[in-house]
Amino acid sequence: MNYWLVKSEPFKYSWDQFLKDGRTFWDGVRNYAARNNLRAMKKGDEVFFYHSNEGLAIVGIAKVVKEAYQDPTTTDANWVVVDLQPVKSMPVPVTLAQIKAEASLKTMDLVRLSRLSVGRVTEKEHARLLAMGGL
Repeated sequence: MNYWLVKSEPFKYSWDQFLKDGRTFWDGVRNYAARNNLRAMKKGDEVFFYHSNEGLAIVGIAKVVKEAYQDPTTTDANWVVVDLQPVKSMPVPVTLAQIKAEASLKTMDLVRLSRLSVGRVTEKEHARLLAMGGL
């Protein structure tokens, strides 16, 4: 299993809305590195859901339920989506400030590549973030 992090601005698509929807396709990615990460996602992979701009925290965990396919919001074949399903809310949201203060997370994509909307998370980072979030 691989681990990932996706970002969403809460006013555009929040964790609460995702919980209500029960499933969504992750669209709107127009960065090649983020697109490549979407293409690398496999069914069953775990995905942290991060509120960007407002909140600045990991607020939930989702899973990949359908692997990459053509983004239905564009006819450009370069862009793909994956289907995600919420798994659980973080008991304690893990803030960006907490992540940046944690020595073991300094090389995380979220910290190093702050504008990347879909990033990889290593197994060690994943374990640390779960512990920080009360899981």
